[in-house]
Amino acid sequence: MVQQRFRTFLSLHEETTRVRGKFSVQNRPLIPGYLFVARDLLKGRWRAVNSTYGITRIVSLGKEPTLVPFDLVCQLMPRCDQEGKPLSSKLLKPGDEVTMTKGPLANVIATIEAIAPDRRVWVLIDIMGRQTRDAVQADQLRAV
Repeated sequence: MVQQRFRTFLSLHEETTRVRGKFSVQNRPLIPGYLFVARDLLKGRWRAVNSTYGITRIVSLGKEPTLVPFDLVCQLMPRCDQEGKPLSSKLLKPGDEVTMTKGPLANVIATIEAIAPDRRVWVLIDIMGRQTRDAVQADQLRAV
């Protein structure tokens, strides 16, 4: 949508998959199927967005597009580089405190013990006064 001069933001995350016995890291949309588009409410050019090649439809309530809270997009953008790719998880290192972002331990604070070559991160979690070791993917962690 560069030609139409719309500002867009596609948040991505790194996903590790196993391909032919080797690990492969690919960037995938954080919210599959969605692209954030900044638009001028006064100009109302949203029909141009809807007719752009590759756009299926604009999320709408009734006939008007639904607005995503600006604060939500502002929270996603600093976690990504200019192309929407996540900032490198290599910034994490053993000893760093992190917050788990997914699964049953979401929002639990842990300490990074080690980072394996296959991008698995070993963390130590304090559960009932004992440290428990667990392996998670780097995209499931956020620095504290």
